[in-house]
Amino acid sequence: MHQGIRHEIRLCTSPSCGTRFPVLEGDATGLKCPRCGAPTLLAGGPFAEHKTGRMELPGKAPAIEVLLDNIRSLYNVGSIFRTSDGAGARHLHLCGITPTPENPKLKKTALGADEVIGWTYHPDACLAAAMLKARGMRLWALEGGDRSEPLAHALPDIEGPPVVLVLGNEVSGVDPGILGQCDRVVSLPMQGIKSSLNTSVAFGIAVYTLRFSPA
Repeated sequence: MHQGIRHEIRLCTSPSCGTRFPVLEGDATGLKCPRCGAPTLLAGGPFAEHKTGRMELPGKAPAIEVLLDNIRSLYNVGSIFRTSDGAGARHLHLCGITPTPENPKLKKTALGADEVIGWTYHPDACLAAAMLKARGMRLWALEGGDRSEPLAHALPDIEGPPVVLVLGNEVSGVDPGILGQCDRVVSLPMQGIKSSLNTSVAFGIAVYTLRFSPA
């Protein structure tokens, strides 16, 4: 029976190091410690990858599409593709300077998710937002500012037409021309000295909240 990818745990034999680390089963690079170069011992395994099974969505979970307004980091975009696949977002609208899967470096970060999540490129994010709104979708920007409310406060109103989650440029945020079209502006609560999270991290929290939290 095919058992898929398996791993093993190696342990450095140097008393001054003692690093414990994982490698693929049988990978010769694991015979030497990656920190000090000393020989290693097999300390555990082999074991299969720990995978999460498919979960059913709550009854009120909306369809989700994503509009990326001039996201400059291809690593953020690749991560958003991968997270979109996990959360079940159905389409990404890549706008302005946002990289597309035509960039091979993005494909390395997306790890194949770019091949299963539909995407469209739009040179003008404002026009793309207007088009989506005209199709009956709700635009929810993940952004701060005077209109912003905690994401949790919007969950009672989650049932309805598809939600387009809008994310803006890492430095300047969502284009004001798009914010003016948005039905809601939502944000994640912050407790520390920073006022925002990394774009792909914030997206992951928001999209999973929207898809799996509604009761």
